[in-house]
Amino acid sequence: MSSSTHFSDSGNFQLQSDQFAAWLSSRPGVSVNSKINIADLRAIAAGRGVVVLLSKNYLVSDTIPSFPPVAQSDILEGEELFTIPRDLVLSTHNSKLKGLLSQNLEELGPWLSLMLVMIYECLQGDNSTWAPYFRILPQNFDTLMFWSPAELEELQGSAVVEKIGRVGAEESILESIIPVVRANSSLFPPISGLASYDGDAGAQALLNLAHIMGSLIMAYAFDVEKPENEDERDGEDGYLTDEEEEQSSKGMVPLADMLNADADRNNARLFQEEESLVMKAIKPIRAGEEVFNDYGEIPRADLLRRYGYVTDNYAPYDVIELSLDLLCAAAGLGDSDIENQPRLQLLENLELLDDGYDIPRPSDNDAATDIIPEELAVLLKTLTLTPEQFARQQEKQKPPKPTFGQEEARLLRAAIVMGQGRYSTTIEQDRELLAQLYHLEASGPLEGSSRRRKMATQVRIGEKEVFELVKLKVDTYLGNAEGGTTKRTANEDGDDSRRTKAQRT
Repeated sequence: MSSSTHFSDSGNFQLQSDQFAAWLSSRPGVSVNSKINIADLRAIAAGRGVVVLLSKNYLVSDTIPSFPPVAQSDILEGEELFTIPRDLVLSTHNSKLKGLLSQNLEELGPWLSLMLVMIYECLQGDNSTWAPYFRILPQNFDTLMFWSPAELEELQGSAVVEKIGRVGAEESILESIIPVVRANSSLFPPISGLASYDGDAGAQALLNLAHIMGSLIMAYAFDVEKPENEDERDGEDGYLTDEEEEQSSKGMVPLADMLNADADRNNARLFQEEESLVMKAIKPIRAGEEVFNDYGEIPRADLLRRYGYVTDNYAPYDVIELSLDLLCAAAGLGDSDIENQPRLQLLENLELLDDGYDIPRPSDNDAATDIIPEELAVLLKTLTLTPEQFARQQEKQKPPKPTFGQEEARLLRAAIVMGQGRYSTTIEQDRELLAQLYHLEASGPLEGSSRRRKMATQVRIGEKEVFELVKLKVDTYLGNAEGGTTKRTANEDGDDSRRTKAQRT
């Protein structure tokens, strides 16, 4: 028996929204505020969203009696928008698959186990509890995992390209997901056009399906806290490498993931209670306004990588990342191979070495020492120690104090200049290109490679702005230091160096 995946079909967009709303209304424990409406926001390239009703209407259409009509009404701060019981969250815990496999799903870790569960539920077609939910989920993404090599070239110079991890993700899928599917063929009916998942064609089909599920998890899943009466479980990340997500238990929360995100207009938040997840307004929402969640303070490069879109509202959170390779090159080291570099080996042994270091967009009032992370300050100091000073630190097996003096500033500046040189366009050229794309967009939403080119250009501009601002701060610091106006403090090695903000506090 073959199966076909059941994702969103743009031709049935409204019908699928209606069916999803009807499914929600039929589930025990679900409560949806009659003032809100699932809206078609494709005209503004926002897919589905949730808005507060302007006039008498049902949740989705007048064919669904489960959500009574209401008069125009605002949402009050603290008002509940909807409640989703925990047993309706699409998760490893709630799927029937956990009881059908001989192996323990949790051994796969939270990401791979949820990916496998979603593949299973999707392939069940209408037999899945979450069938109407799957039909409103997208299968096409603008997340970087799906960009072509030519499209990724538009992100020339950005460190975000190194974070995509498609090769590592596919290795995990090939090693952990595909063997389980093939060993349990009766549980995973092949998609249309395939007799089985054996052979290269079957592996490729599963890879494609797994990438879709992984991208759905990355873009739509919530960190689901375990109820107090449930044991804590540890696991490893199966799709991403971000430290904050390695420790997270993920779940797909129907309706909650329809909320678009906006850093400035965030007006709702998901609250986790013992038996349910409750979306509440965190400020008044006027009739006709959209309900927005928020992803937190993340740079636009990561917004694009994880969620597949870019908005200027997240520009204040843009960062530059100076890789360890870049910093070592700026310091004149032959390479960043830890085994060949005693200074790096010292920090590695002390668990103080990272692959890259983020510097945030500085404000007007920030000094150079205010924006340098302590970990970066330690590395800069270590790389600029004299041989005698380093020998003392090596003997003590202790890192130097994270102070910031002229030598550290010059090294940082050299790394910044090298980082800027990795872009093949200037910021002026990028701004001109972006203006042209905005002009083109005035006649309708951009699609395909044009949309991706615009988003890549926005990311490049943001990073180049941060590079320039940070370099200006460093130049100001060096100018003051060379002019004798920088305050000094002696460290244990006898250097006169200005302490970083992290150390001062």
